[in-house]
Amino acid sequence: MRPDILNPLFAEATVLSGVGPAVAKALERLRLTRVVDVAFHLPTGWVDRIPRDELMQADVGRTIAIDLTPRDHRISRSPRGPSRVQATDRHGNYVSLTYFGGSSGYVKKLLPIGEPKRVSGRLDQYGQELQIVHPELSDVGEPLREREAIYPLSEGLTHRRLAALAEQAVARAPVLPEWIDAGLKAKRGWPDWREALARVHADPADAVARARLGYDEVFANQVAMALVRQSTRARKGRALAGDGRLRDLLKLPYDLTGAQARTVREIEGDLAQAAPMLRLLQGDVGSGKTLVATMALLIAVEAGAQAALLAPTEILARQHGETLKRTLAGLPIEVAVLTGRDKGRAREATLMGLADGSIDILIGTHAIFQEAVGYRDLGLVVVDEQHRFGVGERLMLQAKGKAPHLLAMTATPIPRTLTLAQYGEMDVSRLDEMPPGREPIETRVVSEERLDEVVNALGRHLADGGQAYWVCPLVEESEKSDLAAAEARAEALQRRFGERVGLVHGRMKPEEKDAAMAAFAAGRTGVLVATTVIEVGVDVPNARLIVIEHADRFGLAQLHQLRGRVGRGGGTSVCLLLRGAALSETSRARLALMRESNDGFRIAEEDLRLRGGGEWLGTRQSGEANFRLAPPDQLAELIACAHDDARLLIERDGGLDGSRGAAARIALYLFERDAGVQMLRGG
Repeated sequence: MRPDILNPLFAEATVLSGVGPAVAKALERLRLTRVVDVAFHLPTGWVDRIPRDELMQADVGRTIAIDLTPRDHRISRSPRGPSRVQATDRHGNYVSLTYFGGSSGYVKKLLPIGEPKRVSGRLDQYGQELQIVHPELSDVGEPLREREAIYPLSEGLTHRRLAALAEQAVARAPVLPEWIDAGLKAKRGWPDWREALARVHADPADAVARARLGYDEVFANQVAMALVRQSTRARKGRALAGDGRLRDLLKLPYDLTGAQARTVREIEGDLAQAAPMLRLLQGDVGSGKTLVATMALLIAVEAGAQAALLAPTEILARQHGETLKRTLAGLPIEVAVLTGRDKGRAREATLMGLADGSIDILIGTHAIFQEAVGYRDLGLVVVDEQHRFGVGERLMLQAKGKAPHLLAMTATPIPRTLTLAQYGEMDVSRLDEMPPGREPIETRVVSEERLDEVVNALGRHLADGGQAYWVCPLVEESEKSDLAAAEARAEALQRRFGERVGLVHGRMKPEEKDAAMAAFAAGRTGVLVATTVIEVGVDVPNARLIVIEHADRFGLAQLHQLRGRVGRGGGTSVCLLLRGAALSETSRARLALMRESNDGFRIAEEDLRLRGGGEWLGTRQSGEANFRLAPPDQLAELIACAHDDARLLIERDGGLDGSRGAAARIALYLFERDAGVQMLRGG
C-alpha cells in the first residue's frame, strides 16, 4: 500500500491550478495524468535570453529579450502569407515581428499599435531588415527569466505553461527521508531529493541535480530487483542433481564450445542447490543457447522432475518442440507441446500427462502457465527470448511448482551495464564463442537508388532455389513518413514474383501471422516481406538473403537481430542494408559497424554509445525497465553505482526493515517499482 506521504504527488493532475478539460487533454497526450507525472516531466533543454534595451546587428543569431512598441501591421493578402508587425525599440531601431499561419485579427489583437510589449525570440536577418519569428510576449516590467526550460510539448501546451505546472507539482512534493547512503551522497555532492527536483525545473543545465534524480530512479529499480532475488533465494526449493545418464545417451555430432561447456557447469551447479536458480543466459544468434537449454532440461529430468520451456510465439514453440524431439530421439523422455490453439482431446491428453508425470518436458506459449495447467513436479522453467515476457509472467510460471529453478535466455546482446538494469536480480552467463564452422554473414550497404538492381539480384537468388526475407519498418503508408510500407513492398514484389511472395506484420491476427511464417518455413513461399516481427522467428536454413529497407532508420541492436534470421544453414548468407540518400554521422557509423562486425556484444556496446541508454531501453524492451529521469549519457555509470548501493542496503543495512530501508520503501512506491515485489510477496 502506497505510503500516505506520497498521496499529494499521486493525485490527479486536475488538482493543479489552470488544468481544465482542455489542458488536461493536452497533458494526457503526454501521459501526464497525475501530479507526479508532471513533476517528473523534466526539461530536455533550455533557452538563454540575453536582456537588451537596443536592437544590434551583433545579436543576429542570438535569443534576446527586449521591450518593443508595435508601429505598423503589414498583413499579407494571401491567407498562407506571413503577418508582419513593424516594431521599434526605445532608440527607434526597427524589427519585423513575423507570424505564419495566424489570422490577421489574431496578430492585431496580440500586438496593438502603440502598446509596448516585452518580446523574446531569436533575432535574425531577413533581407535588409531584422526579424523575430513567432516571438514570445509578456508585459513590460515582468520579471525576466533569462534561462527558460524547454519541455516536450503537445498541442495546447507551451513551455511556459508546463514550467508553471511543474512548479506547482514540485510545491506539492513532500520532504522525504533520505534513501541514499550518506557517504555516497556526500561524495557526489548531491542535494536532497525535493531540492534536486526543484533545481532541475528551475535550471535544466544543473547536471548535479539531474544526476541525483536519475540515480534515485535507477536505485529504486535496483532495490526492487535485489528484493526479488532475495525473496526467490529465500524460498524453499529443491536441489536437482542429475546423474548424467540421459546426457550420456545423447549422441551429438559435435563437441560443445568452451563457452557452452562453462555455462552448462554453471547451470548444473545452480540446480544442485536448494535455493532456486535465477540465471540469465545471453547468447548471440547462432551461439548455441538451445543446446545449453537442452542440457539443463535433461539435468532436471535426470533428477526426477519435470521441466517447461516458454516461447513467445506458437510457431517458435512448435519449432523448439520439433528440434528437441529430434535431438532427444531414442532417449526415454516424453516431450509435449501446448499452445493456446490446442483444443479437445489432444489438449486433455497433454494436461493429464503433465498431472500424472508421464510428460517430462513441456514446450509452449503463455498457455503453459494458465490456471488449468497443473504439473506433478515442475522443477525447472526455461524462458526463451526473455525480453518478450514481463516479470509477472515469469512469476506465474514459477508458481506452478515448488519454487522451481529459472533459466531465462535472450538472443539480444545487452551491454554489461544495462544487464544490471534489466536483469539485476539474476546471475548472468554469456555464450561469447561461436560453434566452429559457422560462417559470418556477409553484410553490404547499398543505396536505395539501386533498388532495381537489388530486386533483380533477388530474382536470381530465387531462381537458384534460395529464399529471402525483405524487412520494412512500417505497415502502411503514412503522410508523415517516407518509409516504405510492408504492404506496398509486398504488392510490388508480387507483381514481379507472383504468389512466391508472402507478407507478415504485427497487425495481422496471430493465426494469419503463423500461417504466413509456416508457409515460408515449408518453402511454399520464396520471399517473406515483413516488419520487425521476424526479429525473433522461424528458423529457415534455406533463407540465405535478407534485405533491410531504410536500414539507416534502425538501431544497431535491431539490425543485428534481423540479420540473425539468415546464416542458419550451409553456405554464405548475405545481408543487404538499403540506405537513404542523406545519412547522419550516427547512421553512417552504425552501418559501417554492421558491415565490419558480426559480434553482437560489440555491436550492443556501440549501440549504447551511439544512442544512449534511454533510447536503447525504449519501446523494444517495453517489458523491462524504462527510465524517465536518468540522463542517457550517465545511465551506465549510475546503474553500476546503484547496483552496489542496493546490495549494501539489502545485505548490510537490514533491507526494508532497517532505518534506511523505510526510506527505500518510499522510493520504491515513488518510482513505481513496487508492483513486482508485492506480487512476489503475495506468492
